[in-house]
Amino acid sequence: MTGTPATERSPYAQGAWGDTQPHDLVGIGIGPFNLSLAALADGVHGGLATAFYEQRPAFHWHPGLLIEGTTLQVPFLADLVTLADPASPWSFLNYLRSRDRLFPFYFAERFHIQRAEYDAYCRWVSDSLTGLHFNHQIDAVRWNPERSLFEVDFTQLDPDGEAEALGRAYTRNIALGIGTEPYVPDPLKPLADAPVVPVIHSADYLDNRERLLAAEHITIVGSGQSGAEVFLDLLRARPAGAEKIHWLARTEAFAPMEYSKLGLEHFTPDYTRYFHALPEQTRDALVPRQWQLHKGIDADTIAAIHDELYRRTLHGGWPDAVLTPGVSVRTAGRVATTKVELHIEHTQQGTRSRLTTDAVVLATGYRERPLDRLLSGLDPHMRRDAAGRPRIDDQFRLLLDSSVTGSVYVQNAERHTHGVGAPDLGLAAWRSAGILNSLTGKEPYPLPRRTAFTSFGLDRGQAPPAHTREGLRPLMEHS
Repeated sequence: MTGTPATERSPYAQGAWGDTQPHDLVGIGIGPFNLSLAALADGVHGGLATAFYEQRPAFHWHPGLLIEGTTLQVPFLADLVTLADPASPWSFLNYLRSRDRLFPFYFAERFHIQRAEYDAYCRWVSDSLTGLHFNHQIDAVRWNPERSLFEVDFTQLDPDGEAEALGRAYTRNIALGIGTEPYVPDPLKPLADAPVVPVIHSADYLDNRERLLAAEHITIVGSGQSGAEVFLDLLRARPAGAEKIHWLARTEAFAPMEYSKLGLEHFTPDYTRYFHALPEQTRDALVPRQWQLHKGIDADTIAAIHDELYRRTLHGGWPDAVLTPGVSVRTAGRVATTKVELHIEHTQQGTRSRLTTDAVVLATGYRERPLDRLLSGLDPHMRRDAAGRPRIDDQFRLLLDSSVTGSVYVQNAERHTHGVGAPDLGLAAWRSAGILNSLTGKEPYPLPRRTAFTSFGLDRGQAPPAHTREGLRPLMEHS
């Protein structure tokens, strides 16, 4: 549906919240990444006309996993703005200053802040910025060739989440930040949809914590940070000798996250650029092999789990907790309406077994939300790779045909093109600044030319070390 006649017939054009003045940028979704973009856009000299829309009634960051004492896995400098603009009024340090908490934070000597504090900081930014519209459900996006603008149709929701009015926004550019959604493995989907026995994703853990603690036996599936935090929290809450917790994982070990200083350079702009330049087939083979960069468990959590288990052996005996890696769940079913039976297989042994449990927590991670439904109106213009995924250029833009003169930027939907750093909070400000530099055609946020000591490839596009520029010959000449 494009062109003036279709626009006039559409009920969206008649909504009370319709906006006929074109924006420079419309953001779809208000998670940390689009919130970062909104915060940095607020500081662009001369101003940008922006609007950001979110279906939820307010900003919340993984509320079901804000377990007491859990911390971010990135330093506080990985806030919404600092790594692009340390002087921004929307920095975490300025948030502390606004709350008269700078000196307590200074003496606390915390480089990694608690998750609940990061959530509170982001809510402070979202409550303070203008142009953020919550309770708005985006229904469709299309290109209007007659106006050379994108049309964004939305539904305004009331406080109960019911449709209240229709509206339309026009924009020259779009930023997709719709985030990820909890992943439930196929064998467990029927059980997760049934309310009788608690089979819940870790994203909903805190909402179901008391219900889980009331269960006689609990099973946790998943070897990453969320699984470890849920296991530790449940373990601490259960009586010694009667823990009755199983922790199962497909990985060959409950492995620590790669957190060496050079290992962390995989989360730099240098590595992102290197990864993007690799052939598609190489990128696809590389991402699964890098799971320990982002799916491992931080060393402090592993140590806390071991300390808690060890503490429970001080008076003799072992805790009733079973930790088994290398196991996959093949199928699952309900037993006597109140229990779940998991059919499991040990990969290395090639053995199979059954586990009966009263509750299951699925710490099985997240998947990128599919863009196809939202962008169906742009589908004729989109270019896709061999696997049918959207192609995304080095400026985080969907590759569209030349008839579309506006840009659609994506945030955290580009792991297949930009690598493991796509969902990392530490690259949020850099990516947002790059998007704004691309969008304005200027450089409101100068970005560093080099960010890593590691040279990831022998590519012309990488900045050579200073001594090479001074005249030393490279090890290999390019043909």
